[in-house]
Amino acid sequence: MPKYLLLKHYRGGPEAHRAVPPMDQWASEDVEAHMAFLKHVAELLEKNGEFVDAQALTPTQTWVRYGGPDAAPVTTDGPLPETNDLVAGWYMIDVDSRERAVELAAYVSSEPGPGGTPLYEWIDIREVMSDAPAQD
Repeated sequence: MPKYLLLKHYRGGPEAHRAVPPMDQWASEDVEAHMAFLKHVAELLEKNGEFVDAQALTPTQTWVRYGGPDAAPVTTDGPLPETNDLVAGWYMIDVDSRERAVELAAYVSSEPGPGGTPLYEWIDIREVMSDAPAQD
């Protein structure tokens, strides 16, 4: 069965369905409802045998690249941190088809936001490469 990442983003992607303030500006009960929904999704995936992993990430990021044989790694907060598309978290799923991955992503997109209104946020679906390139 193919594996997919369902990626949630802090910002970025196609135009938002509706404007929503950052989560740190939500009422505490809205944050709790949102997180409860995400936990529910993980439980549903586990029940269906489709769950592999799920994680939430902080918005803090550091870009790292090799600095050379005699240098420390080079780090930065990114080339354009004010416009970067930051990954907020993900679900790793193991499903029968891409269509099922799309169905689950649409369900995740319905998660509650401020006032309980669904966010209808964009969910980025990425298939995990199942085979490494052949070595000649």
